[in-house]
Amino acid sequence: MIPPFGICSGSESGTDALRRYQERKLRMMSFWRDGIERQLAALNAAITTLEQQMHRDQADHQG
Repeated sequence: MIPPFGICSGSESGTDALRRYQERKLRMMSFWRDGIERQLAALNAAITTLEQQMHRDQADHQG
């Protein structure tokens, strides 16, 4: 995990450092979420395709 307070300039207050840390953490978590959303979309597409193939195959065997 990212340390809460990185290298700060002498003029930066603790509140500013905390805000920068929180913004970095938010960007990191958003990046992770985007990757997970891409994986979920791919999985949903694979499931949908497989279901369509199963329904098609079932209809072919009945007809």
